[in-house]
Amino acid sequence: MAEPAAVPPTLRALLGRRDLRLRLALDESALPGGSLDRAARWVHSSDLADPTPFLSEGLVLLTTGTQFADAAPADYDAYVDRLSARGVVGLGFGTEVVRDGIPAHLAAACLTAGMPLFEVPYRTPFIAVARAGAEAIAAEAYARRSWSLAAQRAVSLAALRPDGLSATLAELSRQLDCWVGLYDASGALRTAHPTGTMDADTLGILAGDVAEVLRRGTRAGSALRVNGAEATLQTLGRGGQLRGVVAIVGTDLDHEARSVVTAVVAMAGLALEQQDGLGRAVGALRAGLVQSLLSDDPSLARRAARELWGALPTAPVVVGLTPAASVRSRALVEWLEARAHEQLFFGRGDDGVVLVVPATSRALMDETAERFDLVVGVSAPTAYDAFSSALAQARTARDRASAPGVADFADASRAGVLSALGSDAARTVAAGVLAPLRQHDDAQGAALVVTLDAWLAHDCSHEATAQALGIHRHTVRARVAQAERVLHRDLSSFAARAEIWTALRLAE
Repeated sequence: MAEPAAVPPTLRALLGRRDLRLRLALDESALPGGSLDRAARWVHSSDLADPTPFLSEGLVLLTTGTQFADAAPADYDAYVDRLSARGVVGLGFGTEVVRDGIPAHLAAACLTAGMPLFEVPYRTPFIAVARAGAEAIAAEAYARRSWSLAAQRAVSLAALRPDGLSATLAELSRQLDCWVGLYDASGALRTAHPTGTMDADTLGILAGDVAEVLRRGTRAGSALRVNGAEATLQTLGRGGQLRGVVAIVGTDLDHEARSVVTAVVAMAGLALEQQDGLGRAVGALRAGLVQSLLSDDPSLARRAARELWGALPTAPVVVGLTPAASVRSRALVEWLEARAHEQLFFGRGDDGVVLVVPATSRALMDETAERFDLVVGVSAPTAYDAFSSALAQARTARDRASAPGVADFADASRAGVLSALGSDAARTVAAGVLAPLRQHDDAQGAALVVTLDAWLAHDCSHEATAQALGIHRHTVRARVAQAERVLHRDLSSFAARAEIWTALRLAE
């Protein structure tokens, strides 16, 4: 984070106050690294043999040593060990009050425990040391509040720029001196600052954490560690309607920093809400261009797309169609918007999202189906003057698919025309057409259905049918005539024969 103007309240800063005339009693090189730079949260004095029940972590303790009047060497060790365990960051000994100098056993115990020990001379009252510590703490708090206000002003000014959202996040990154990323509702990273500084492994782990937060769908802030670095995830939007996540990696946020982040999150949420209105307008325009393409005249769509997004995908193209319910998927639309530069046009259709890509760039269709667990029907390659037919092909392929994934119209067409009639309604009609024959066969013990099926399969040849069934050709002729009477149909026409043959196929 940006450094505050005041000196942070540490033991080193306290020892550096010349007016206090404090003196470090141990060689700093003999202490653990950073011992003098730990934050000193308060200064307190006590001559209790065990003051730890009344102490807090991060405290500097002052004592005159009255508790050591009859102490043995082991008592000094136990005393310092208790202070270390409680989180005391330094021990000041007031000399010339109860005894001259610092007890050698106390210095040895502090050296062993790595506890900084300093001398408070007789002329320096403990209250002066405590006041100096309090002043440093207050100065740091004031500096942090001042920094927070200045940072919030900076991000507010950044929000006024044309690229307001990105500029705000960049300013937040600068103020906190860390990496800041914005993920959209689909979990895709939309923008990051500073750019190109985060390694791929950390980005992968972070993406998984963001996806989990979005999956839960509840508004929340999360603090975690990612590849050993401090990270904070803050959701955008309302619970159940999350718009994305702001990720902050590389710093542990204190109260003042969190207030800056809160301001940025509020601005980002407002910016995204404003973008919603624009997004709805863009979505309506895209839907209109899809309707224009359905006229098989791409002139209007070409002009409009070129002005707004760039040229339409190069023909020949393939047309994809998602399920109708996916039209309401904000995550799908945002994900497609982020890839609109990849030779992709998309828009809302009457019963799904319409995707248009070059015939040589179909990978995006597969990625869409896999990422959102959708069926995507895909047409054969086509020119824009046959767009309506291509969309009809995509719809047919989508509707005939049995599982999520890409469904090609080419596969559907290879299954034959009759396979497209295999709906429950078609099978019901077929059963109704054949019902009189089946009822007659059941009642009379006849074989009109079998005979008629074989007769049609052998191009209505009585001789070939008789050989196939092992009966006389006159028997075949008689059964066909009987079937005509039962069905009340003349089977001498191609249309009548085709209808009965189709009914037999569907009945199978």
